[in-house]
Amino acid sequence: MSRPPRSAAGGLRRVEVELGERSYPVELGFETLAAAGPEIARRTGSRHAIVVTVPAVGWRYAPTLLRSLRGAGLRAERVDVPDGDAAKNLRQVARLYDAFVRRRADRATAVVALGGGMVGDLAGFAAASYLRGVPFVQVPTTVLAMVDASIGGKVGVNLRQGKNLVGAFHQPRLVWIDVATLKSLPRRQRAAGMAEVIKAAAIADAALFERLERDAEALMALDPQALLPVLERACAIKAEVVSRDEREGGQRMLLNFGHTLGHAIEQRHRYRKILHGEAVAIGMVFAAERSEALGLAPAGTAERIARLLRRVGLPTAVPPAPRRAYLSALRVDKKSRGSRIHFVVLRGIGTAGTLPLGPAEILPAGRRARPRRTR
Repeated sequence: MSRPPRSAAGGLRRVEVELGERSYPVELGFETLAAAGPEIARRTGSRHAIVVTVPAVGWRYAPTLLRSLRGAGLRAERVDVPDGDAAKNLRQVARLYDAFVRRRADRATAVVALGGGMVGDLAGFAAASYLRGVPFVQVPTTVLAMVDASIGGKVGVNLRQGKNLVGAFHQPRLVWIDVATLKSLPRRQRAAGMAEVIKAAAIADAALFERLERDAEALMALDPQALLPVLERACAIKAEVVSRDEREGGQRMLLNFGHTLGHAIEQRHRYRKILHGEAVAIGMVFAAERSEALGLAPAGTAERIARLLRRVGLPTAVPPAPRRAYLSALRVDKKSRGSRIHFVVLRGIGTAGTLPLGPAEILPAGRRARPRRTR
């Protein structure tokens, strides 16, 4: 189980992810990137670091991180990968392997992911599989990566047939969050990340959801006084779930709220044009509507979620497409067991459960699925 968030040295806020010998801290602060190097060196025990990033992020933030790593005594190098979720594939993993070999990376080399969730997933999978696993550090620079993708050790890539179908569990040694890096994010990217914060509140913390409703505009404006405690709480929710269920055997499935239909929407768009958080936002409203239709959530739950999502600038309507196209995408969902998917439903804001449903029950043709017992 994760420890409660607490203040760390230098004004940092800390959330502990408790996983026995694989435990690690999530350090949150403002304008702290220049201080990351010594802690990365201490947590990994490495003398060589390869920073994996995308060009736009690397241009802004890699020089500061590389200086910090070199100041801590590490030989630090940078490798760029293409931006966008379409680049999260096995071809790019192979390119990273080539880069690691050329730079003489060994089992004491730390792979440091600097960027959004795509960078963390791609670099993390390369780190998990190169030499059967090398030390890995997450330095997320998007809201989505800070509160979700960087915590929990799930790394992987997409196949043409579906999202995240190839992957591994490879826990980072450290997650270092500098919320000042969010200032360079376009508003659309900030909104997409807020979808995961709203998700965390919807499944686990009604008080946090109320805070989001109260402070939505301040959060989107990146007011540190409003943002830091909200991100800290969202990280703590993710850490608590991961600490209880590292490999998605039960409770961790709740983190997939909104992702079942969301991933199907992303696949329909070939991981282009729509951002992950936008697809999850649509999926959350859909899942809440299905929860109401199944008699599990109080009336108005879906509209309350939709209203908050719209305030931060996120879409809530399912993109038009033939029902058979969405059913086809649902059938390759990685959360499926046999012919059924563990579909995450709400009993109300702050309380979630799962139902084993077939794709046709998740997306019925004009009929409500019959209620089943959640767990």
